[in-house]
Amino acid sequence: MDRRLLELDLKTSLTSLADFILPRVCVVCERQLIPLEKHICLECLADIPLTRFETRSRNPMADRLNAALPDEDVYSYATALFYYAEGTGYDHITKSLKYGRNFGAGRFFASMLAKSIAQSALYSDVDAVIPVPLHPLRKWKRGYNQAETIACVLAAELGTPCEGKILRRTRYTGSQTQKNGSERIANVKKAFRTTGTKIQEFRHILLVDDVMTTGATLSECHRTLRGLIGPGPRISVATLAFVE
Repeated sequence: MDRRLLELDLKTSLTSLADFILPRVCVVCERQLIPLEKHICLECLADIPLTRFETRSRNPMADRLNAALPDEDVYSYATALFYYAEGTGYDHITKSLKYGRNFGAGRFFASMLAKSIAQSALYSDVDAVIPVPLHPLRKWKRGYNQAETIACVLAAELGTPCEGKILRRTRYTGSQTQKNGSERIANVKKAFRTTGTKIQEFRHILLVDDVMTTGATLSECHRTLRGLIGPGPRISVATLAFVE
């Protein structure tokens, strides 16, 4: 017998046994998963509302981001894995990571995003991945930064460093969730700073967060980074989800 089949049978059997003790469920529909499914059932995976923005330099997400940036700035690319909408079930993907500590699912979907980016010529020159930082107090309370979890997966797939110490959040801000566009902008204004030291000459930075809604947080991070690296290098954005 092919050794690979034997290993697959063993792995499947162990997964089945584990599922019997502690059933795994789909992060989207909460239906129990079969042994070969990981984090999401095949039906929900087939219907995931992918954006496919990684193939388009101009798209609704990129246009929203660039509209919040100075006209003279280098055009920023932007991509997300899927469209976010409350109550669809797919919103559980980001929520399970952000609030539920579901790191396995977070890395699984971050890997999907990473693979789509790695196949795109638009992002072939990315040489640094930077997560949107949490304030130290919020990170201490939560225990982790969900954007950093995603960024580490993207950096590994792209073969670039994950620069988690260049950008810092210096002002503790309330949640953006219930705020409108202008309130979001005011909430994060001057909330970030850089270390002030150029580690290297970057060509293309990929700024990473879990969800992009109005783009207020990402555009503020973008402006802060631009002050460090100067004109020329591109600063683009990647998130797991995008709110239309």
